Formats: sequence, structure tokens, C-alpha cells
Amino acid sequence: MPMLRDYRTDDAEAVVRVALAAFAQFEQHYSDWPLFTANVAKMPLLAKAGEIIVAEDGGQIVGAVAYVGAQAPKPTFFGPAWPVIRMLVVDPSARGKGIGRQLTEECLRRAERDQAGVIALHTTPIMTVALPMYLRMGFVKVQDAPAVLGLPYAVYVKRLD
Repeated sequence: MPMLRDYRTDDAEAVVRVALAAFAQFEQHYSDWPLFTANVAKMPLLAKAGEIIVAEDGGQIVGAVAYVGAQAPKPTFFGPAWPVIRMLVVDPSARGKGIGRQLTEECLRRAERDQAGVIALHTTPIMTVALPMYLRMGFVKVQDAPAVLGLPYAVYVKRLD
């Protein structure tokens, strides 16, 4: 089972590689793929506003997620007091091992540590593995979010209390 740990600045290159690999299968769905990948490559910047957690297996980073706490700046379609899960990514070569769930559960633990009543995320229906996983974990759609480069997104929330 991969080990989770907090992100270090020297992980940036590996995190970007995993993020780009994780989203590559969706290239044909986004209207401006170069812009989308430029934004994905900024994932390490989420460490400024939140906590990036990485999954490491055999010394290699195989997944990552950002936990953005309740008081941190975040897009306005999220409640200002909600902690948020951002950019859950798993290397395609490491999928099917429960890494996405493990990273999501760590975000839930951190939200509970922060005594949050809910945690939120946003995703799109083309995420055919992530979205069903979130629904199984108790996330519920609460509203539509702005489209991202031609794709519909929605906000999902899970109650923690």
C-alpha cells in the first residue's frame, strides 16, 4: 500500500508529472488543452494556500491531492468556510490500488482535525472513476459550478458532523 506524506518543495516536478499523466486521457474533452495543462502544471502552487499530500510507492510519487483549509482563499463557488479537496491525481500506472480513496480519506481526516462540519470539491461527469468514488464516499451534489473550458462542473459536499 502506498505511503502518504506531506509534500516537500523538491516533490514539485514529480507532482506535476503525475498530474499531467492523470489528466492526459481527457485531452479531447477540454476546449483549450494547452491552457488546461498549463493550469494543471501549477498544482505545486496549491501548497501556498493549502496542504498537498502525496502518495509514494517504492520511492516514486504515484498520487497527490491538495487540501485547502476553511480559511484559505478558494474559488467563490465554494462556501468561504468550507475546506476543499483540489486536484486529486493518481498516476495511470498506479490506478486501481485505492490511492485516490486513500488521498481523499486523508483530506477528510484533515477537515475533521480542523473541526469542519463539511468538506467540498468540484468535479465533472467525465471523471468516470473519481465522481462515482466521491458519491460512494457520501459526497452530494449541491450546485453547478462554472464550466471549465467547455466542460460542466458541479460542487459536491460531504457532511462531517
